[in-house]
Amino acid sequence: MKKLNSYIFRQIWTGFFLVAFSLLSMLWLTQSLRFVEMVTNKGLPLHLFVELTSFLMPRLFSILSPIALFAAVMFVYNRMLSDRELVIMQAAGISPLKNAKAAIISGVILAVFGFYVLNSLIPAAENAFRNLEWEIKNNVSHLMFREGEFTNLQNGMTVFVSKHENDGAVSGILLHDERAADKKVTLSAEKGRIVYTDKGPRIILVNGVRQEVSKKGHDFSSLKFERYSVDMASSSSSGIKKASVREKSLFELLNADNDQTLTPEDKRKYIVEGHRRLVSPWFNLVFALLACTGLLVGAFNRRGQTKIICWSVFLMIVVQGGDLFLTNLSSRSLYFLPLLYLNCLVPFAICLFLLIFYRPCLFRRRRQGEPFDA
Repeated sequence: MKKLNSYIFRQIWTGFFLVAFSLLSMLWLTQSLRFVEMVTNKGLPLHLFVELTSFLMPRLFSILSPIALFAAVMFVYNRMLSDRELVIMQAAGISPLKNAKAAIISGVILAVFGFYVLNSLIPAAENAFRNLEWEIKNNVSHLMFREGEFTNLQNGMTVFVSKHENDGAVSGILLHDERAADKKVTLSAEKGRIVYTDKGPRIILVNGVRQEVSKKGHDFSSLKFERYSVDMASSSSSGIKKASVREKSLFELLNADNDQTLTPEDKRKYIVEGHRRLVSPWFNLVFALLACTGLLVGAFNRRGQTKIICWSVFLMIVVQGGDLFLTNLSSRSLYFLPLLYLNCLVPFAICLFLLIFYRPCLFRRRRQGEPFDA
């Protein structure tokens, strides 16, 4: 029996890794399309692009792992049933609960790992993603400026740099600024340096000329300078943006009522997110049970288990959809918060009850004279 459970366990994890890798790859491609513009238009290095998109993986994994485990468990047990392996084990007196042992262990392992991902990896990855995204958008000195090329920064600002110096300065600078509605400004300077303030990056120009042309009257003015400062931050860039809910620790989320800086709406969102971090990992176990319970306790059919599989998939979708619906409902009123736990506990309890107290007569009543279908 140990060898059999070990065999089923290996098959489940092989299927899980294949399904999870396929789904993660597809979602990674769709999510990374948002950052392709940074590579094509702004010259973002490829390694930074990969690093930025890799920070999305923990969040995607936490969403996909229950679905991937459901698919893997469903495939393994359905194949064993089609090959008559489960039929032989049931005829030998092995209970459905023992046959489901490998699926239960897999669900518990992923539930524990999912708890770690939700409460450790995701907050750290979201924080690193936010900081790196801000640096990419604002650290124009080494990410956006390329020697000998015109670089469009944002809102009508174009910069040309002849050379990057070893000390971090740039030389041979030409800057064209059309951000103002009534004028165009062109600046050229021998040297410059990027500095960072709380309001974003600024470029300090040394020994240059400032030329201004009004858009309406076409008035022209020119000014020589020894030192000139230009604000390069966009209107929406006011420093690193505020930390999101996903970056908070579990303790901060569950104790949001004590944070006086939050609005009542934000407090509800924080509390709901904290409780979801406690509930969501256990969907790995629930979905594993939903995938195998019907196949283990249902009547065997030589034509296939299409009906049982469809019902299992339908129930999985209902539970997943119920979690999303109840999350939105709880964000409006915390009185609905216990329903989040019931949405996870009820299918778990039903599946466990069926596996433990399985009786064939409860699931199929044969007509008199009907041959036994085995």
